[in-house]
Amino acid sequence: MVLFVLERVPTPLRGELTRWLIELKAGVFAGTVSADIRERLWERIVERTKQGAAYLVYPAQGEQRFTMRTHGSTGRSIVDFDGLQLIRTPYIVGESPKSGSDISPNSGEI
Repeated sequence: MVLFVLERVPTPLRGELTRWLIELKAGVFAGTVSADIRERLWERIVERTKQGAAYLVYPAQGEQRFTMRTHGSTGRSIVDFDGLQLIRTPYIVGESPKSGSDISPNSGEI
């Protein structure tokens, strides 16, 4: 299983991906393709993504059993933490936590 998430990309690119994958929601594609096809699709996405962004998640050996890639200005970054891939979101000093969050920036909780 492979998962692509595309943000702010040209509509024809999304249409092209529907030849290989199912579009679950606008910009979210899932399916089963070979590693070769996955890499070719990723190359195509990287080539044709202008001001947009893209995420790729696919199976891999290791503790998590998957790996991730990003391209473009996603606003997030992938960080390796002792062999685990984690997503880092920017923290803006002075910004209050999102509604519904029980964790305050100074609570020491993660």
